[in-house]
Amino acid sequence: MDTCVRNGYYEEALELAAYGIVDEVHQSSQLMLNHLIQQLRTNIQLPACLRVIGYLRRMDVFTEAELRIKFLQARDAWLHSIQASIPDDDPYFHITKTIEACRVHLFDIITQYRAIFSDEEPLLPPGEHAVNESAIFHGWVLQKVSQFLQVLDNDLQRGVGSRLDSLLGQCMYFGLSFSRVGADFRGQLAPVFQQVAFGTFRRAVQEAVDKFQDEMNSYTLISAPAVLGSTIPVAVPTTQPGTLQPPMVLLDFPPLACFLNNILVAFNDLRLCCPVALAQDVTTSLEAALGKVTKTILAFHRAEEAAFSNREQELFAQFCTVFLEDLLPYLNRCLQVLFPPAQIAQTLGVPPTQLHKYGSLGCVDVNVIKEPLAFILPKREAMFTPDEEKELAQETPAPATEIPGPEQGVEPNAQLPPVGGEESSVNAMAVLQPDDPVATT
Repeated sequence: MDTCVRNGYYEEALELAAYGIVDEVHQSSQLMLNHLIQQLRTNIQLPACLRVIGYLRRMDVFTEAELRIKFLQARDAWLHSIQASIPDDDPYFHITKTIEACRVHLFDIITQYRAIFSDEEPLLPPGEHAVNESAIFHGWVLQKVSQFLQVLDNDLQRGVGSRLDSLLGQCMYFGLSFSRVGADFRGQLAPVFQQVAFGTFRRAVQEAVDKFQDEMNSYTLISAPAVLGSTIPVAVPTTQPGTLQPPMVLLDFPPLACFLNNILVAFNDLRLCCPVALAQDVTTSLEAALGKVTKTILAFHRAEEAAFSNREQELFAQFCTVFLEDLLPYLNRCLQVLFPPAQIAQTLGVPPTQLHKYGSLGCVDVNVIKEPLAFILPKREAMFTPDEEKELAQETPAPATEIPGPEQGVEPNAQLPPVGGEESSVNAMAVLQPDDPVATT
């Protein structure tokens, strides 16, 4: 019997077991049991699985419920060895190979299990405590899905660059394939990708604010307009269909132009994977960043005001005016390209005219950002009292909340080109001065 077991003749070994001495049979049976279970820990196909489980049933060492658990444990150990062999130096390579391995091998294990074990067969004779077979199997499947989602989240947090949309497509296909076995988990993917997309955007916006603060620390008002004033013409690029052209007046104020460029890089990265559920979070994050920009501008004014000449005072007022009247409305138009109001309204099931009741949904509140700078703006900006401004805002919608019309060449998936008009590798452009670049991306 021992020779039969060592050479894989399990059929003959089982026949000899009925006629052997008890101690010798027990030792050989234990050896055969180990060999059979070890086979389940390899890349075994369905026909071989059926034979192994058949031998284990004839050995009568496990109950039916225990046999199912042993099968899942052994196949899980093999799947884990496959996943552990995937190099994890590059997060994108690791997660793509993990998706492929899980999609193929996990589906095979589920197919093998369902072919070997029948859900309709009772696991214990009538009268004894019944075992819920479906709970054993579905509990294991849920554990595998949960483990995959954890690996996915870890790799996404490590960073996959601008390939988030590619990974989302692969994961959705993986989840869809599991719908054939009743384990469609696509609904659990949305929060994972949504969190990562917003985290990446928030970090990019914070970097834009930090760079703006650094720019303002060494900024002198007289320098930029003297070089880029009306005496030197700036070539304005032709607006391409499906693009949203930034205000060229920002070229006169490099810190604002560089800040907008960095925000547009963040927008273009977000555009690749932009769930509509992020509309409020993105808008709130952008409002907070603009609030910090406003504080930086005020700090610059307090530090330099005493030394301002009349020309510098005029230029600083123009700086604030461009920030409030050109940059902010342009950012709102970009937000409306990323999160079309009609799409948000359809998702919420409300008319587009009622969106303002739901807070910051794809539109920055310009008045909140404008208020701290009101005393610096030219007098014509202060002609209305706060009550009159509120009444006017109710009667006439602000330009920042208007959806760009067809005449502007803006489409739902519009590209957001930064100031300057030339496209770079990240779909964002640098702010170009006639002699020297202000910033490159």
